[in-house]
Amino acid sequence: MANAEITKEEIQAVFPKVAETMADALGCDVDQVKLDVSLIEGLDAESIDFLDMVFRLERAFKIKIPRGKIIENARGDMPESEFEQKGVLTLAGLAQLKSYLSEIPAERFGNPMKVADIPRLFTPETFCKLVIQAQREAQPAA
Repeated sequence: MANAEITKEEIQAVFPKVAETMADALGCDVDQVKLDVSLIEGLDAESIDFLDMVFRLERAFKIKIPRGKIIENARGDMPESEFEQKGVLTLAGLAQLKSYLSEIPAERFGNPMKVADIPRLFTPETFCKLVIQAQREAQPAA
């Protein structure tokens, strides 16, 4: 169930609270937080802001989001050596990342793509998916 496809409805359900939380963290207007805006290029987020946003989202949704969770989720079952080498994604790693971050337009992915540049891709939708996954993982298995 943890890897079940996340629906647009699920994303729309958490987005208002995610947007509000991000606007607070970034000190911007909630209207600027669109599902598909790049947090770094569109809203001037910095790496410290990501930590703040995750912390605020954890509090707002009463969930736990481990550090590095987006990259870990993107990598899935793929061994790290197949995902990236010397800090650069392999072609298989890039394909895996594109499939995980399916909300990101293909032209925004670099090739070669440095692991350090992955956060440049993140959008509010990326964090909505993170929240939904954390909520699913927190639910006791049926």
